[in-house]
Amino acid sequence: MQVTVFSAQPFDRRFLDNAMAGTGFEPVYQPVALSLQTVALAECARAVCVFVNDVLDAPVLTELHGLGVRIVVLRCAGYNNVDLEAAQRLGIAVARVPAYSPQAVAEHTLALIMTLNRHTHRAFNRVREGNFNLDGLLGVTLHGRTVGVVGTGRIGLATARILHGLGCRVLGFDPNPAPEFAMIGEAVDFDTLLARADIVSLHCPLAEATHHLINADALSRMKPGAMLVNTSRGGLIDTRAVIEALRTRQLGALAIDVYEQESELFFRDHSQEIINDDMFARLAMFPNVLITGHQGFFTEEALDEIAHTTRDNLLALAAGHTCHNALIQPEV
Repeated sequence: MQVTVFSAQPFDRRFLDNAMAGTGFEPVYQPVALSLQTVALAECARAVCVFVNDVLDAPVLTELHGLGVRIVVLRCAGYNNVDLEAAQRLGIAVARVPAYSPQAVAEHTLALIMTLNRHTHRAFNRVREGNFNLDGLLGVTLHGRTVGVVGTGRIGLATARILHGLGCRVLGFDPNPAPEFAMIGEAVDFDTLLARADIVSLHCPLAEATHHLINADALSRMKPGAMLVNTSRGGLIDTRAVIEALRTRQLGALAIDVYEQESELFFRDHSQEIINDDMFARLAMFPNVLITGHQGFFTEEALDEIAHTTRDNLLALAAGHTCHNALIQPEV
C-alpha cells in the first residue's frame, strides 16, 4: 500500500523506513505540507501520513477522498488541524500518536526555562568572542520558586516531576486533574495559578476552549515579571497580547517552542531570506524571549516511538481491525 508522507524531513525517512520495513507499506515522501495546493501529490495513495502543520480541512479531505485516500495517520498527538466531522462524513479513518516520550517535551521545557533564566545562550556567544563579563547574565535560583503547570496530562506530569525534583513549588491546573499530581504539587484554579506562579508552563491541547488561553486578560492576572513557557501549541497564546505584555514589563520573559503562525516558518531553512512576519520579528528582538523551532519532541526515543505507533495504526486500519488510537474509524 502506498502511503504519502507530507511535511517529510530527513529524520522522518530514517525512522519511518525502519519501522515500516517488511510491512508492505510503501512510503512516498513529500517535503511540502499538505494543503489544497499540494493534495494532488497523494494520487495513487490509499493513506497519507501528516504532521502538525498539515491542513486537513473539509476541502482537503474531500480531495483526498476523491483520490482514493481512506486513511489519515498523524505522527503527532494534536489533531486540531483535522476536520473530524468531514472525515466521518467521508468515511476516512483518522488515527494519531496520543503519547510519545512525554519526558522529551518535559526535558525541553526545562531546557528553555534554565536557558532563559541563566542566559546561557547569551553567555555562549559572549565567551566565543572573548567576553567574560557577567553583566546582564543574572538569573534567579529556581529552588523555592513557584511554577504553574497548565495541563496535567502525561507531559504536564513529567514536567511537574522534574520541577518538583529541583525544589520548586508546583501548582497545577486541569479541568480533569490527574490523580498522580497530588503527590507532586497543589491543584488550583486557573486564576490562582496565574496569580501565584513565577513561571507558567503550558501543556494542554489546542481546542476551542483553549484558543488564546493566554490573552491580555490572563496576562494582566499573572504575577508581574513572571516567565511564560509554551511547548504545546502556538494557538494557546495571543501573540499580540504577549508582545504588549513584554513591552510593558508585565511579562518578564517568554520561552516558546511553538508559534501560532509557525506553519510558514518552522521545519525549513529561512536563513537566506527576509522573514515577512512582523509579529515573529518583534518577538525575536526582545532580549528576554527565547524561541526554538518546535523541537520539543525531537529525541531519538520519541521519533522511534512515533514511527512505530504510526506503523501500528496503519496496520490496524488497513486490515480493518480495531485501532485504539483512532479518532475516526468507519465500520468495515
